[in-house]
Formats: sequence, C-alpha cells, structure tokens
Amino acid sequence: MNRSAHQKTLPVGRFAPSPTGWLHFGSIVTALASYCLARSAGGSWLVRMEDLDRARLVAGADSVILYQLEALGLLWDGPIRYQSRCLPLYQAALERLQRQNRIYPCGCSRTQITAESHETGVDGPIYSGRCRQPEQRRRTRDSAWRLRVAPLAVRFRDGLQGEQRQQLAREVGDFIIRRRDGQFAYQLATPVDDADQGVTQVVRGGDLLGSTARQIYLLKLLGQPQPAYVHLPLALHADGRKISKSAADCPCLPARPSPQQAAAVLRAALAFLGQNLPPQFPPQASPAQIITWACQSFDLRRVDPQPRCAVPDGCEFNRAPAQGPA
Repeated sequence: MNRSAHQKTLPVGRFAPSPTGWLHFGSIVTALASYCLARSAGGSWLVRMEDLDRARLVAGADSVILYQLEALGLLWDGPIRYQSRCLPLYQAALERLQRQNRIYPCGCSRTQITAESHETGVDGPIYSGRCRQPEQRRRTRDSAWRLRVAPLAVRFRDGLQGEQRQQLAREVGDFIIRRRDGQFAYQLATPVDDADQGVTQVVRGGDLLGSTARQIYLLKLLGQPQPAYVHLPLALHADGRKISKSAADCPCLPARPSPQQAAAVLRAALAFLGQNLPPQFPPQASPAQIITWACQSFDLRRVDPQPRCAVPDGCEFNRAPAQGPA
C-alpha cells in the first residue's frame, strides 16, 4: 500500500458514492463538504466508485454521478477508482490478516446468529463467536470470513461529532470482512482503499460513524495510518427518514443539470451545512463562483452536527417517484 501521500502536508480527501442511483441531496452535501475541506487547505480530492455490490448497481449511474459532480463544479484529481477493479488489493489484505491469525471462516446463517446471540450491538445481534473454535465451526461449502476483535476500546476524535469510543467486542463483535458469496465487505474494502490511495481526510454521513472504530482497528492491524474523520449530519425527510437511494428517493438533480439547477442545489447544500452565502452575493452566480466562495469561506465550526429535515427549494426528492439513469 502506498504511504507516500500520507507524508505530504496537504490533505487528501475523497468522495465515494455507490453507483446504485443518481446523487441525492445527502450525497451532494457530503461531496460538497468533503471537497471544500480538502480544497480550502490546498489539498487534493479523489472520487471512488464503491461498486462491489453488483446486484444493486444501476446501469449508467456512475456516468450520471460524474456528470452531476462536474455540473456542480466539484472537479476531482486523478482517475476515477472503481472498487470492482481492486479485488487483488482486498485479497492481499485478507491474506495478510489470515497469516496473522486474525480472521477465521464462519458458516453460520443469519438465523443461527440471531438464535445464539445474547447481546444486541450497533448493527443488530452480536455474533457469539462460535466459529472462532475450529471444533465448533459450522462446515459449509461457502463460508464468510470474520475478523477476530480484541476486548479493547477504540477511541478517536471526530472533527464534527467530537470524542468517540467503541468497545468492539461488546458493541460489535467479530465482524465479516468477506461475505459467503465471496464479495469483500465494506468494512474491509473502504479502509484498504483509503490507505492505498493515501487518503488523510474522510468526510461522510453520520450513519457511518458506527463503522469507524472497526475501520481504525483494521487499519492498525494492517500497519496503515489513520485518517482524520468528519461525520456530517444526516439530511432527513419531514417524517424523520433518511434521504437515500436505498429508500428509492428521487434525485434532486436531473442527469444533465443546467447551471441554474446546479447553483440552486449548491446554495441549499451550503445552507444545510451552515455556510450561508452573504446577502450581496450575486443571485445569478454560476456553480463555479459558488464553489470558489465555498472553498474560501467553509468553516466546519458552523455545521450543526445533529440530523435534521432538509427539503430545499429546487430539490424534487419529496415530490416525485424514483427514477433510474437514462
């Protein structure tokens, strides 16, 4: 894995959407904050497509996402990285953990895990650890691989949410890094990619805060540095539901937005982040002008860390059925 980027003084940020649909308001908020925090410090900004879950991919969504980012003025550095093209990298990490005796095969089904679990953790029933012991291991043709966690607390300071502490064994348990179907899990692929790409600044939604301790733990086992983390407030519907592609929410931008549409969404996203444009700012400003101001003026201290309703003008996700890319 490449360490050279970590030796630079300038930050390396990234935006890592899943091409399971177009950008929605919450993903635009994340992309914008990540971009501004990296660019305001003179750093670089990468885009990575997290496309490992092939069953959920929407054909053409990656191209639409990239076009929407360009329309918003969020221009990336270097080539686009696709996780589906990085499988040897994840396999090498898994084999390294295997040599360290940190992982083991698990043949337990979800029903069995639920029946044998005595605690509920951040992601549901905590795995009992049955397959840790070879003599108790369930033998199946296709097994998942779990990371053996130590009974210790992982502590880190989030740039927005403050001090965090998670006792992995008690709150998470041994977690899957490769699924029974052979797909590498998010908890492995994401930190491995961040390390390999030299990412020093991870900005993402608050719903992923509970995954961070696992990823820090895994990075330490792999001998990789820990990036700085910022977990943003979730954008919610009026009824409290998270705005997301998985909920079939309609995107708030068309596939090929006009400058006026892109500018309206940028203004709404900045307002959600507490970065209000000054009254004298030109009402007909282009996306490039808005982005220039945002990179010069972005202040993380003005972001409210709490989730809240977001129904900005010009965003249609509460008013139309979901659609797929053309």
